[in-house]
Amino acid sequence: MLVEKGVREFVEAANIINRKKKVARFVLVGNPDPGNPSSILKCEIETWQKKNIVEWWGISEDMPKIFSKCNIVVLPSYREGLPKVLSEAAACGRPIVTTDVPGCKDAIIDRSTGLLVTLKDSQALASAIELLIETPRLCKEMGKKGRQLAERKFDVKDICVTHLEIYGGLIRQVEQKKKLA
Repeated sequence: MLVEKGVREFVEAANIINRKKKVARFVLVGNPDPGNPSSILKCEIETWQKKNIVEWWGISEDMPKIFSKCNIVVLPSYREGLPKVLSEAAACGRPIVTTDVPGCKDAIIDRSTGLLVTLKDSQALASAIELLIETPRLCKEMGKKGRQLAERKFDVKDICVTHLEIYGGLIRQVEQKKKLA
């Protein structure tokens, strides 16, 4: 539970949506990291729970089970590599709402497998989530297209092959430099 994962923006978006009327459950999955200065404090998460803004399920090693219990996956992160949680969500057929930042935006096709929102913009995040809540057909279609994208782009075998090719290229560069030295 890190600030840079957009946790506070997610909670504010949940609050915006549910202030209108309670239409959805918003869930945080993960734990605070007391050793990290940008960690959200446990007492802050507990306060959000007491106010019925979000549910906190703690950490999970079984993300497919988590995804089976949700309709939309939201990651309003400030920066990422390629987020594993988004490729897993797509593989599970879940539409995604995420930020328009490198890594996150590379995990979806905007307006096809999910929605991109502006960084640190709780209102835009709320609007995107609300659109999917209010349009179940769109939600289902994005999830289906997300699954197709995951099958094409996120197959772990292909990712391993790509990594091995990169490592092989780096090894060849080092060997070439040794020969020239």
